[in-house]
Amino acid sequence: MGNIHTVGPNEALIVSGGCCGSTKKRTIVGGWAWAWWLVTDVQRLSLEVMTLNPMCEMVETAQGVPLTVTGVAQCKIMKADELLGTASEQFLGKSVKEIKMTILQTLEGHLRAILGTLTVEEVYKDRDQFAALVREVAAPDVGRMGIEILSFTIKDVYDDVQYLQSLGKAQTASVKRDADAGVAEANRDAGIREAECEKSAMDVKYSTDTKIEDNARMYKLQKANFDQEINTAKAESQLAYELQAAKIRQRIRNEEIQIDIVERRKQIEIETQEINRKDCELSATVKLPAEAESYRVQTIAEGKRTQTVENARAEAERIKKIGSAEAHAIEQVGKAEAERMRMKANVYKMYGDAAIMNIVLESLPKIAAEIAAPLAKTEEIVLIGGNDQTTGDVTRLVGQLPPAINALTGVDLSKVLGKIPGAKA
Repeated sequence: MGNIHTVGPNEALIVSGGCCGSTKKRTIVGGWAWAWWLVTDVQRLSLEVMTLNPMCEMVETAQGVPLTVTGVAQCKIMKADELLGTASEQFLGKSVKEIKMTILQTLEGHLRAILGTLTVEEVYKDRDQFAALVREVAAPDVGRMGIEILSFTIKDVYDDVQYLQSLGKAQTASVKRDADAGVAEANRDAGIREAECEKSAMDVKYSTDTKIEDNARMYKLQKANFDQEINTAKAESQLAYELQAAKIRQRIRNEEIQIDIVERRKQIEIETQEINRKDCELSATVKLPAEAESYRVQTIAEGKRTQTVENARAEAERIKKIGSAEAHAIEQVGKAEAERMRMKANVYKMYGDAAIMNIVLESLPKIAAEIAAPLAKTEEIVLIGGNDQTTGDVTRLVGQLPPAINALTGVDLSKVLGKIPGAKA
């Protein structure tokens, strides 16, 4: 039975041993490997960059000055198969700290050896060359261990005997001395240069003043000529200006007249439009409503006339029909009355005086009732006179009845009563 082991690109997997007593060693970077239990040994080796801080304290230089130098180195195990095999032989089974310590001691030893061959000035002034020399000398030794120096720089250089400080003071004093001398020389040269410049400035000034006077004279002459030309030009310009102004005023006046004409035309057009508008408004508000009202009244009158005519025709037709109906009714009534009278006449003719008498007698109560009707409302009648006079009045009243009946019925009551047996007229 066995296990599968995987490894990333920052580690190396070293597999040793195998089945059947194999002594072959395999190195895997960024892959996997199969390992048998009990017979296969699997170990890991870091390929990451290692940062080292080599430091040499109180190391004497070629001049015997003790210096302390610190640096920074970046190292890593190389991935080439042969070099990785070498590194595995050197560092397999060790921790990263132990590997760093081994490389650090190697770098510090070479740093001491190189520092003893250089002067303080060479170490202090050219640190890059010093670091390159250390890397160049130490690279073969660490390379034989499968280690690569990626970078090496000098971090700091100092001493406890103030040699560097004194060297700086001497350099500073020298620089100050040279600066003071340079300032003095500069001041001297500046004074000489200033005098020369002043002389040149005065020459230039005198020459310039002369030229200025000449130029002033020429300027005045030229100015007089220019003034004359300017005045002439001004006069001509003034006259031309006035002439041009008059022309412009005339043009403006013409434009104003044209504007007035246009304004009056526009005003006339506006008034015409206003008249048309008022005409339309009058037509819309007065004329058209009046025509509409006239048409409405005419239509109403025509309708009323037609209605009246039709009503009159209908009324005439109604009256005509009523008259015709009434005439027909009267005709029928007349015919019936004539038939009744004819029949009565026949009856009267058949029965003679007896029938007439019977009719008269039947009519007497009605006549008496009509005569007595006004007396029905009379509470009492007072007869004034003697007994003879009252009897005469009653006799006279009764004697007036036959003429009255004759007038009403056409029957002579005296003759009829005379024909009755046992009656006397």
